[in-house]
Amino acid sequence: MNSIVKFFGVSVLISLIGLGLVYYYLGLAAFITAVLLVLLEVTLSFDNAVVNARVLAKMNERWQKRFLTWGIFIAVFGTRILLPVIIVSAIAGMSPWLIGHMALFDPTHYGELLESVAPAIHSFGAVFLMLVALKYFLDSNKTKHWIQFIERHLVSWGRIEALEIFLALVAVATVSFFVPAAEQTSVLLAGVFGVIVFIVMEGITSAFSVETKVGASGSVALFLYLEVLDTAFSLDGVVGAFALTSALPVIAVGLGIGAYFVRSLTIFMVRERTLDTLVFLEHGAHWAIFGLAVSMWVSLLTDVPEIITGTIGLAFVLAAYYSSLRFNKAKS
Repeated sequence: MNSIVKFFGVSVLISLIGLGLVYYYLGLAAFITAVLLVLLEVTLSFDNAVVNARVLAKMNERWQKRFLTWGIFIAVFGTRILLPVIIVSAIAGMSPWLIGHMALFDPTHYGELLESVAPAIHSFGAVFLMLVALKYFLDSNKTKHWIQFIERHLVSWGRIEALEIFLALVAVATVSFFVPAAEQTSVLLAGVFGVIVFIVMEGITSAFSVETKVGASGSVALFLYLEVLDTAFSLDGVVGAFALTSALPVIAVGLGIGAYFVRSLTIFMVRERTLDTLVFLEHGAHWAIFGLAVSMWVSLLTDVPEIITGTIGLAFVLAAYYSSLRFNKAKS
């Protein structure tokens, strides 16, 4: 009980304050919407917390704390508010100041513009998340497998250099061929940009030797990697949030609280060594990430309800959790 309070006490306090302010100033309907957004963010990002925990464990305690302070500021105001404005501005060819003004004072129109650039956002997110999952499953040094008959073959294929990059580019080219003509260029360019960002982040982390011993520079590189990973996860949720409401304060509070809960969960798993105990949880999280990437690809061709996207990820994580418990019981 004490550990729960220690790791999630601040999250609960922030939630009560944020949701209380929404209820006081905006009313019951806005309060309910904000709660739904919190649930949406946590559900979609639970697998993100598992993957983050493995990366965060390599960082020193100072940078782990910064992940909750600086990181949450970047996550809420950078990724969930500022970045969509920049994306809409770049694709729509309009001034960022104009788009920012629109987001604050004409959120309905802003939401429509954000929805219009959703294909590019989904393409970037799908590519980056697909590469994160494939890098894990194609690792030739990986010896422990959850879904044995699939993961063993993937490891053997991992001996092919840069196979994940090739598969991601093939996926981008294939999907862009089937989307409407007006969206083909933006989908293709966003996907290629996703590949470039992934390669750059991998290069930065490798340059600082973060796979072995992480110093201050390595922690900075990992911090940046986690923020990019969070961006890939959250952009889909930002677009989906406008399906519930166009009120930017409600979106910021709902997604912000959800993001803080997910980061608190990440810290909890690191300090409690959850991934060392639940041996297949990381596998399930990467399958969930791959499922989210596929969901993003499919959303370029047809509508995919957020509940389906969230359920896929949660199902993989819960199944991996149950398998881990069975594995531990069989060993004891």
